[in-house]
This record gives sequence, structure tokens and C-alpha cells, in this order.
Amino acid sequence: MATTTTINSSYTGEFAGKYIAAALLSANTIDKGGIEVMPNIKFKSTMKTVSTDANVIKNASCDFDPTATVTLNERVIQPEEFQVNLQFCKKDFRSDWEAQQMGISAYDNLPPKFSDFIIGHVAGLVAEQTEKNIWSGVNANVGEFDGLWTLATAAGSGAIDAGNGAVTAANVIEKLGLIVDALPSALYNKEDLHIYGSQNIARAYVRALGGFATNIGAAGTDAKGTQWYNAGGQLSFDGVKLFVANGLADNTALAAQKSNLFFGTGLLNDMNEVKVIDMADLDGSQNVRVVMRYTSTVNFGIAGDIVHYGQA
Repeated sequence: MATTTTINSSYTGEFAGKYIAAALLSANTIDKGGIEVMPNIKFKSTMKTVSTDANVIKNASCDFDPTATVTLNERVIQPEEFQVNLQFCKKDFRSDWEAQQMGISAYDNLPPKFSDFIIGHVAGLVAEQTEKNIWSGVNANVGEFDGLWTLATAAGSGAIDAGNGAVTAANVIEKLGLIVDALPSALYNKEDLHIYGSQNIARAYVRALGGFATNIGAAGTDAKGTQWYNAGGQLSFDGVKLFVANGLADNTALAAQKSNLFFGTGLLNDMNEVKVIDMADLDGSQNVRVVMRYTSTVNFGIAGDIVHYGQA
């Protein structure tokens, strides 16, 4: 009687945490440290915000005079549940270059290397979608939560509107200037202040500094023309760091302190699991299923300290 070998690797427990971490934390914005990460949120977390009036400092007297106004508010960050369900047929890999790893039994086992590959592939897809969700996700869409752009530009959000319009190499300096000019004075020169810009804005800015913008000069920055920029180098505008946010739609940008933007996930809680399940013993088929479950969302602390550009 032939021996049936089935997949006995179940990516759960501590391994689930590692795979989910690879999926979520490799999203560009998180991976490059562009946002604060709040892990291990079991259900939801409340962020307290404090504001005071402008007249905190008073003339000295002999008495205690608590005349300043202190306002406490809160914002809730509550990760949403998501899942990935995929199914593969083992027989589709008999002729594959990894067929020798499947054994000679008619009851083939999914190639171990492919098993690892598909988990990594799914993790990559999750990371890509997470990056999009962080900035421009819309909760009403399947597989998305409201992104920071969506939250900041919502009616009554309290964030500052710096205008809108297409951004090109010819006008990018003007457009970025609108964002910086709209920043509250207290934010300028903060160490963790960033302009989070879409890829097309970053490309336009790099090209402008290569000699395509007014007053830059035909030879561009350092007289190097379009050769001036080394990909991956830190861009800045008027002293504010420019962070390329891959999840932002073209012609959109958000200016804020990193410490004011939060990504929440239940990274290590019971909601997370990654499994590779051989269905042979369950229904007699040659199918293998991949299951991934995780939670994630974003929010900001103080809306009045955020500037957005690009709202139509």
C-alpha cells in the first residue's frame, strides 16, 4: 500500500507572527519608518489629545489662579479584520522543475520551496495592499480601511487644505510651497515633520532640481543636471523632509509629524494566523489551501496639525 505524505507544516503560533510581520511591516511607509506603529491592539486603543489656550503664561502673583483652558479629546484606533484565502492543486506542479522534491508517490506533496514561496508571495501582496490602505484606502471598499488621506480630507476633519491641482516639474516647487506655507508655525522645524508625497510629486521634484524649474539653472543642482539625484537619498523642501508615500494617489500629499500618524495592528494577538492546509485527508482532493488572517488600520492624533494637498 502506497504511503500518503501530506503537508504537516502549519504556519501558526509564533510563525504566524513572523509571516504577518513580514506582510504588514514591509509596507513601504512602515518599513521606512514613516509612521508610528502600534502593535498588539487586541480590540481598540484610545489616543488622548491635549490642547490648551494661548494664554497659559500669566503675570506672577501670590495666588494660584487656574485660568488657562485645558481641553482633553480622544481618537480611537480600532484595527479591522482581513483575510486571504487561496487554493492550489498539487498535480499542477508534477511537471515543474521542483517535481523531484514531490516524491515518487502518486499522492504528491506540495513542494516545500513552493510552499515557502507562496507564503512569501501572499505576504508581499498583503504588504502592497496595506501600503495603499495606509494612505488612500476607503473603508467601503472590500479589503480596505480608511487611509490617512481619506480621514484627513473628510468633511469636518479639521485638517488644513492647501489646495489641489496636477503637479509637474514646472510647478512642483510652487505646489510644495503651498503645503509649507499652510503649516502651522508651531510645526515648522519639528524634527519628525514630513511632507508625504505621491510618487509623481517626488519624480517631478527630482526633475525640477535637475534644471527644469525656474531659477534652478539649466544644469540643475550641483550642475549635474538629471544626474544629481541618487535614488533613495533623502529629499527635502524648505527644510522639511520629503517622504515618498507609494500608497498616495498621484498629485496628492500630506504634511504632518510622524508622531501624529499611527498604524495599528493586532500583530501578535489571537486574530493572526497563516496556514498551509493539505485537503487530501479532509475531502480526498489534491488541493492545498493557504489561509492568512490579520488586523490593521490607521488614524491620526491631532487633525489641526495636518496639511493636505490635492483634494478635488
